[in-house]
Amino acid sequence: MNSIELTIENGIAKVTLNRPETFNSFNREMALRLQDTLDACETNDEVRAIILTGNGKAFCAGQDLKEVTSPELNPGFRKILEEHYNPIVKRIRHIEKPIIAAVNGVAAGAGANIALACDIVVAVETASFIQAFSKIGLIPDSAGTFFLPRLIGFQKASALMMLGDKISAKEAEELGMLYKVFPIETFEEEVLKLASKVAQMPTKALGLTKRLLNQSMVNNLDQQLVMESDLQIEAAESEDYAEGVNAFIEKRKPVFKGK
Repeated sequence: MNSIELTIENGIAKVTLNRPETFNSFNREMALRLQDTLDACETNDEVRAIILTGNGKAFCAGQDLKEVTSPELNPGFRKILEEHYNPIVKRIRHIEKPIIAAVNGVAAGAGANIALACDIVVAVETASFIQAFSKIGLIPDSAGTFFLPRLIGFQKASALMMLGDKISAKEAEELGMLYKVFPIETFEEEVLKLASKVAQMPTKALGLTKRLLNQSMVNNLDQQLVMESDLQIEAAESEDYAEGVNAFIEKRKPVFKGK
């Protein structure tokens, strides 16, 4: 059984974490395979949107503790962070295509933070999020200390990380951790509808928007304005911009090609 499943259809790559017997917790093999799969999605021109989700009851329970407690299998925390989680988060942020985290169940530890690194986060109503690190004497990783305070504020992030509280999908939505919560009956349909919408949008412009959002984390206002000017010129040279303008003038729906 492959620990990562990939399907590509209608411009949408669906990447599924597939270790349901461990609630899709990461071992080295799955972490490396996910990186390879994301690389393949990045270079495939047919892919214009990516869904990241889990198989079974969980999205991802974080690190497989059986691996780190095994004398034979334990790669050590430095290797886990520098070769597993950090490269995954960097890929999610640097791939200039929209990535949707479809949280289908519990998202804990690194699993929660990898979801929060995605461009759009949606969750089924039965999902939950937990910064589980403090419960076993660890600190949040996988860029959780970077993204969570920016999403919900310093005080809330600090409390959730220190106390390790489990919060529901609805609470996460109210806090601003995610975009939308969907009913369990229509979750997969709603995720596909969202991904389809994004896949038909001007992919080039969305990728440049993502680049700007990344830099907004570190730029001052003047730097951000300069970057907006430069990237707007780049966007205006795209085929999708020409199509968008022509469609507006002709009063029709644009057909973007992602170029």
